[in-house]
Amino acid sequence: MIDRLRHKQQARSIRHRRLRARVRGTADAPRLAVARHLKHIAAQLIDDQAGRTLASATDRELKSPVGTKRERAAAVGRLLAAKAVRQGITKVVFDRGGHRYHGRVQALADGARQAGLHF
Repeated sequence: MIDRLRHKQQARSIRHRRLRARVRGTADAPRLAVARHLKHIAAQLIDDQAGRTLASATDRELKSPVGTKRERAAAVGRLLAAKAVRQGITKVVFDRGGHRYHGRVQALADGARQAGLHF
């Protein structure tokens, strides 16, 4: 059991490194990085050239954190997009963090797109 879990973590780490070799955030198009945990989900807009975070959102910030984890992820995407649009950011590059593009990661991306981000 432990070896299988370690293998899954190593595989995600390899996928994340491979993805990060190609994805870079700039001031014009920051990187939308997703952090998925067992209970929570968070996202950041990162300018890799300057080395700073431009905006962040997590499901702990939501006013009414009820619903499924997918619904909360979509709300986090909308919240982050609203913060980005207020700063004049509309174009981003998506960094799924080595996770597969489905479930909560996809819901967060769809929520961000609905609120005005393009990627």
